Amino acid sequence: MSLVAEERKRKIVQLLNDKGKVRVNELAEMLDVSTETIRRHLDDLENEHKLKKVYGGAIRVQLETELPHYERTSIRTSEKQLIGRLAAEQVQDHDVIVIDEGSTPLQLIPFLTHKNNLTIMTSSVPALNMLIDYKKKQLIDARVIFIGGEVDADHLRVSGPIAEKIMDDFYVDKAFIATDGVDIRYGITSYDPNKAMFTRKLIEHADETFILADHSKIGQRTYAKMANLEDVFAVICNQSAPAHWNGDLEHYETNWISPQARE
Repeated sequence: MSLVAEERKRKIVQLLNDKGKVRVNELAEMLDVSTETIRRHLDDLENEHKLKKVYGGAIRVQLETELPHYERTSIRTSEKQLIGRLAAEQVQDHDVIVIDEGSTPLQLIPFLTHKNNLTIMTSSVPALNMLIDYKKKQLIDARVIFIGGEVDADHLRVSGPIAEKIMDDFYVDKAFIATDGVDIRYGITSYDPNKAMFTRKLIEHADETFILADHSKIGQRTYAKMANLEDVFAVICNQSAPAHWNGDLEHYETNWISPQARE
């Protein structure tokens, strides 16, 4: 899929977020492409669970829950690994960092093996297991702190009041945060209100916050708000930001880190 096509798909999702429904003929005229092209885009977006096709167009789909962790780990793996590598480049020796739950922040850990004297906090059970394994094999130089709290068995994470209270006593240099949606208008969102509230605490207690989001999250809005884009230092993505976001990102002083930004 070309970047031009991805931009069109992002525009379609944004229109859906604003209007709730789009029509094929109107999209074709607006985006100056054929109706066949629009239908292919709608097919792709429906396969990504971003909309539901109806006669003559599509309607917005708001999922009530996110996929379980074990399902998310097998989706867009190469994109998440790329994001993990870019995220690791932001970590310096002696940093105190927090790694959020989720399949994308998990990909940060393998790229930390050359860092020295880290302190790593996490609310993710898979991240904890990986860090323990790396420490046993002496692959990582880090002190590991697990954030306790109420356990979500489907998503293998902790959150809730206990986790929030624990974070009251800690500050970190950098927070690497997972998200279900990134939108220039609606900010950073999650499917889970408990996760959203805990993430706010992580952001409040971090000098710099990095949102880790593959391209499928861009232009998406779920119902539990975690932060505004202006509240975070950077978004790390496998693709460039939508062109029409650039002015707002500059105004918010929010960086966008991607492979394309290096070119």
